[in-house]
Amino acid sequence: MTTTGSPASGAAVGFGVLGPVECRDGAGLPVRLGGPRHREVVARLLVARRRVVPVDRLVADLWEEPPPGATGAVRTFVAEVRRALEPGRRPRTPSRLLATEGPGYVLRPAPGAVDAWHFEAEVARAAGLAPAGAAPVLDAALATWRGPAYADFPGARWAHAERARLAELRLHAVERRADALIRSGAPREAVWDLDAHVAEHPWREDGWHLLATALLRSGRQGDALGVLRRARRVLADQLGADPGPGLARLEREVLRQADHPDEAAPATGDEVWSSAAAAYEGSVPARSPARLEATASLLRELAVTGAGGLGAARRHRAAAVAAAERTGDAELAARVIGVYDVPAVWTRVDDTDAARTVVRTAERVLARLPEDAPETVRARLLASVAVESRGDALAEGALPRAADPPGGAREPWRRRAQQAAAEAESAARRLHDASLLAFAMNGTFLQSFAHCGQAARRDATGAELVRLARTHGLLGPEVLGRLIRVQALAGLGDLPGADHQATAADHLADRYERPLARVFTTWYRALRTTLATPADLTATEAAEVTEAAYAEAVALLPTCGMPGVATGLPALTRLAPVVRAGALPAPEAFTEADWGPYDPWVRPLLLLGDARPDEAREALRTAPRPPHDLMAEPMWCLLARAAALAGDPVLAARAAAALGPAEDQQAGAASGLLTFGPVAAYLAEAREAAGG
Repeated sequence: MTTTGSPASGAAVGFGVLGPVECRDGAGLPVRLGGPRHREVVARLLVARRRVVPVDRLVADLWEEPPPGATGAVRTFVAEVRRALEPGRRPRTPSRLLATEGPGYVLRPAPGAVDAWHFEAEVARAAGLAPAGAAPVLDAALATWRGPAYADFPGARWAHAERARLAELRLHAVERRADALIRSGAPREAVWDLDAHVAEHPWREDGWHLLATALLRSGRQGDALGVLRRARRVLADQLGADPGPGLARLEREVLRQADHPDEAAPATGDEVWSSAAAAYEGSVPARSPARLEATASLLRELAVTGAGGLGAARRHRAAAVAAAERTGDAELAARVIGVYDVPAVWTRVDDTDAARTVVRTAERVLARLPEDAPETVRARLLASVAVESRGDALAEGALPRAADPPGGAREPWRRRAQQAAAEAESAARRLHDASLLAFAMNGTFLQSFAHCGQAARRDATGAELVRLARTHGLLGPEVLGRLIRVQALAGLGDLPGADHQATAADHLADRYERPLARVFTTWYRALRTTLATPADLTATEAAEVTEAAYAEAVALLPTCGMPGVATGLPALTRLAPVVRAGALPAPEAFTEADWGPYDPWVRPLLLLGDARPDEAREALRTAPRPPHDLMAEPMWCLLARAAALAGDPVLAARAAAALGPAEDQQAGAASGLLTFGPVAAYLAEAREAAGG
């Protein structure tokens, strides 16, 4: 259990629910909450995760048949718990930790002050680490468990779902720790815990698989085979089921090795890699075109391994593309460009110069392809053009002004990118090529931002990608499709649907080592918290909730390897509660803010907040139109607000026209990252300022 902050704010109080419910102050000393009912009130409020629980809900949860005076009893419990949690709070001073809001109460500990929340954050952090780094993190996280979650309320209905969720996450962490130990060359350390794990949870095939693998990697082939046969018996006896394909495949491999005892001991992944690399070096001549193709394929795989791999792949890809073009073999160059079908969910490229280089090379290669070149090769080049042209990556010089009417003729690169996406998708459907279709649909998604309010269209794209991927076993496209749906469903206000997609994406990311997906799902969950924040909070309270919700998400950015995502976002999360409240940003609150690429659209509001209306109007006059990407709607909302306040009817009318199709959505929620509140509010301001 961790505690932070000052006792006055309540942030110094830490809560433990991974075992019996307990509470400690900033010095680590126990806080006496009172009797079982007092602790149950605290536990029930913690399950709500900083959301208000109405008094009548508390009464129903605490008693199957509430006695007379139950409501008054709950109020008494809350008052006594408040005194225990904040003994130094002055009389009649509102509590910031256990607050009364509307029809009920809300408990707002700091994000890391609840052991269960800290455990979840550490498990998520471990997913982005290499095996050697993940194992100790998971070790420490698992050590926070003192018993079953909410152990002193085993029969409470309100705790069932949360207890089950945390128990499942703990089992997942046990298995991921074992996997990390095996992958980092310490399989013997994993065996004992896994043996106990499968004995207690015999239905978990991953546990059996990991135990057998750990034994095999420890040189205990006979024991590994015995475990696999025991798993077969247990699954048949308890579930009436045969082992899944993973266990069956491992059993065949162990049996094969048993039949050939003179063969070398089972090799680790690193040993296999080293052997294969040495064989490749010895077999494929230097300067062979095959090396370029192999390099491009390797870069594709490297890009999805995590931040370091993504950055390295980005750096080396342009060199591989240039080298392929220099060979003069157009088909080879096309294959080297087109094989890099790395799923892209963010609409701003990380390196615009590299993107332009790839697109220009692809266009030159397209023009030189022989007429009899395979259609799949041509279609992959077109898909590459669509994907690399996302946002305004190909814009030369300044973008058109936001106040100008839409001018597609001034942006030929956009028309070309949209055409390339359409042609690639059409070819893929005609050829019945699932992998190519997934790549082309990625381009279609990234070129779907010509207008605001397209979340439903993008959700349909994401749903088709998921179906396609599951039918054909395409991991990357399934993760991509689910992340697209997280964004789109959040924009449409379907939070349960977005939750489901985020959970599925996390499962895939953990199982198949796709750590970058966690960046987007962590940001979505922070967004979800702000969407569920009560509307009657003061601006200060809303800012506190937002800051707490985004603490983990912001912490992921410096090492995520995606500067196109990271730059400027932390400052925008601080601005969001201010603009949602209809206020102007106080200059002193943002003196050191890094707005990154969003500065042109934030600047007018900052100038208005600094009482510099003339400079604000000039900033509005020269502001470029927001890019055609996931952040277009929130940026148009900032322009709409500033234009209304500064008295700029021309820009207000332009903003109203741009935002009209998104009137029923939350500004920015379709990014899956943050929201400035209902688009309708900004639209009304813009229309009034425009005289409409």
